[in-house]
Amino acid sequence: QVQLVESGGGSVQAGASLRLSCAASGRAFNSYTMAWFRQAPGKEREFVGRIGYSGGATLHADSVKGRFTISRDNAKNTVNLQMNSLKPEDTAVYYCAASPNYHSVYAHEFEYWGQGTQVTVSS
Repeated sequence: QVQLVESGGGSVQAGASLRLSCAASGRAFNSYTMAWFRQAPGKEREFVGRIGYSGGATLHADSVKGRFTISRDNAKNTVNLQMNSLKPEDTAVYYCAASPNYHSVYAHEFEYWGQGTQVTVSS
């Protein structure tokens, strides 16, 4: 069982940066693939990025590649999402998710979810 709590969301102007964090409690954090997803009003939940057990095997969605970076600190049981050059279309609720399956990418493959944190980017 893993409990996830996101933080770091907020309202910013286009071009600004934000850093989201997800704190995990429970056992064996380093046995979970971690990911970030986002959901804008009226849209489906969208994959943003994922990272493997030890920090390798990172993958980012094309829409954020080169602007967002996912990372993790297993000593602190946290996963982060550094978001640079934010655009209005990045506005969404951002969710942290965990899966015991190393290869998980799709939302339905992730068992544990945080409550989400709102990111709003104005032009």
